[in-house]
Amino acid sequence: MENNKTINEPVAEEKKTSKWKRLVKKFGIGGIIFFTVKGIISSTLIYFLGKNAWSVIAGYFTGIFD
Repeated sequence: MENNKTINEPVAEEKKTSKWKRLVKKFGIGGIIFFTVKGIISSTLIYFLGKNAWSVIAGYFTGIFD
């Protein structure tokens, strides 16, 4: 009976890895660089297009239909 209790308890020796180590293990260095660059480009586009997004979209569609 006492053995069952010790099996179900979490092991104290289990080490928690840092968030960065888990991300590198999951995506690799190239993946981390890709997602970082993608985020920078997306943020830049959202910032600059957000100011006049509707005029850019309207100009695009009027250019198509002309």
